[in-house]
Amino acid sequence: MSIQNSPYAAFSALLAGSAQPVSPAELHGHLLGRSCAGAGFEADPWLSYAAELLGGEPEEPVRQALVGLQEMVKGELAGDDIAIVLLLPSDEAPLAERTAALGQWCQGFLAGFGLTSGDRALSDEATEVLQDLAAIAQVQGGLEESEDGENDYMEVMEYLRVAPLLLFTECAKPVPPAPKPSLH
Repeated sequence: MSIQNSPYAAFSALLAGSAQPVSPAELHGHLLGRSCAGAGFEADPWLSYAAELLGGEPEEPVRQALVGLQEMVKGELAGDDIAIVLLLPSDEAPLAERTAALGQWCQGFLAGFGLTSGDRALSDEATEVLQDLAAIAQVQGGLEESEDGENDYMEVMEYLRVAPLLLFTECAKPVPPAPKPSLH
């Protein structure tokens, strides 16, 4: 897939007209962070939140893309898959661009998760995942264009495809209803 035809590039083109510069990676991170913290999968609250991020009501093509992104995230988190597809630049993009997008994705995730979860207590594992995301968010294109840099990028990406699932399971996964007491 060429860089121009990637989902990331298509979403970037849609977002180009928004009042606030938000990357597709950051926007996807916000959505996934909110969802993992328990925001649910209703479109209207997500669209309101996205409108704030974008600095105004999105035009219809952007609105439709946001709803599609919400449906994708819902399918990944509520389905049986064990990984998430990250909205990042294609593998043909320069490593510095991909690394910067990873950092933006993590920043978005942390913001969306933090605004939704409030001050709820988290397990040690969940806290560690959030600390890892905070460390990755600090990445400023620090990976070199090399085989080692590519390997490091891929390892981080693989981690980010599964780490949010722990947070979703802990914070947002529906709890089965308790059995009704019998009336004797």
